[in-house]
Amino acid sequence: MDDYPLLNLFWTMLLIFLWVLWFFLLFKIITDIFRSHDMGGWGKAGWTIFVVILPFLGILVYLIARGKGMAERDLESARQADAAFKAYVRDAATTSGPGGSASELAALADLKERGAITEAEFQQAKQKLLAA
Repeated sequence: MDDYPLLNLFWTMLLIFLWVLWFFLLFKIITDIFRSHDMGGWGKAGWTIFVVILPFLGILVYLIARGKGMAERDLESARQADAAFKAYVRDAATTSGPGGSASELAALADLKERGAITEAEFQQAKQKLLAA
């Protein structure tokens, strides 16, 4: 009864999972090192060498020393990407497309018909659209 194939399978799967997790952290940390704006070139080089030469210790020390900033940089990057996407959508939805001014004129006419804007406001907005 010395052989435990199910237990060996469990340990093998655990080791593979830990190995994949370690590679994920390694790539994530190297990406964070080069994305960081608060570190100079020598700091980036030092952390990269430390993480590559002593990988397990380097990753552990990096997570302890710069883990909080890493999360903040990820959050700021996500916010910038979201803002850029929203600006792109906003820009694409305005007059940049073909027939953009026609759709804006239709929207202005609709506002005038509902009484949201006066005839003078409609004429002023229409002149502004046609001049642009």
